[in-house]
Amino acid sequence: MKITVAGESKEYKDDLTIAELIELEQVETPQYVTVSVNEEFVESGDFEKTGLKDGDEVEFLYFMGGGR
Repeated sequence: MKITVAGESKEYKDDLTIAELIELEQVETPQYVTVSVNEEFVESGDFEKTGLKDGDEVEFLYFMGGGR
């Protein structure tokens, strides 16, 4: 199946979960990543059971604190 990850079209096996994608993409500090699929946020507790489909668009987001 073909999905878009961070704006780049990539080919993956069918029945891929978000958790598997995080591992395959070697996401740094996966415990702090927020994931959106087709512009919808997915709860981190659902990464293991949320499957991706052909044509999905996935973004990995990190929220940074700081400032004054």
